[in-house]
Amino acid sequence: MKSNIFIFHGTEGYPEENWFPWIKEKLEEKSCKVFVPQFPTPPIVSAKISEWFEVLNNYEQYINEDTILIGHSLGGVFALRVLEKLKYPVKAVFLVGVPVGIKPLLNYDRDISFSGFDFDWAIIKHKARNFAVYHSDNDPYVSLGNGEELAKKLGVELTFIPNAGHFNERSYTKFPDLLKKIKEIL
Repeated sequence: MKSNIFIFHGTEGYPEENWFPWIKEKLEEKSCKVFVPQFPTPPIVSAKISEWFEVLNNYEQYINEDTILIGHSLGGVFALRVLEKLKYPVKAVFLVGVPVGIKPLLNYDRDISFSGFDFDWAIIKHKARNFAVYHSDNDPYVSLGNGEELAKKLGVELTFIPNAGHFNERSYTKFPDLLKKIKEIL
């Protein structure tokens, strides 16, 4: 059975930015069904996690044990919250440049008001059969300590990519390492 794959964008993000269209196309070539929902992310004010769950409710029928979640930035925070609510584990979760409350963090106040940083790691760790955490050393928004802490909490090795910034379109329109790791578990 081919996987349904979700890509969750970050703050003020949208489905056609960054490496999302590229990886979506590559995964669809492998017969995966790829969803990149548009979440409400108003500028300046905080996004509301309840509104993100309302959007995700439209896709509930596509989330199952073979699902793969990819979260970029605030979308990774959302992926962690999704895992806390699921009744079963998904196939894999890939977290890219995700804030977990370690300062310096450019949008700390906005991010904490989105969902807080009080994650239930015991539950989250058992809600995916595979995890991968990506972070860079020159992310201008989310410091490397966030990636290190996230990898530690999930019990995985951090995938460190030097000079990748925030893995956004300034530095990343393709993401071959992520694609390779996803293909390994398909």
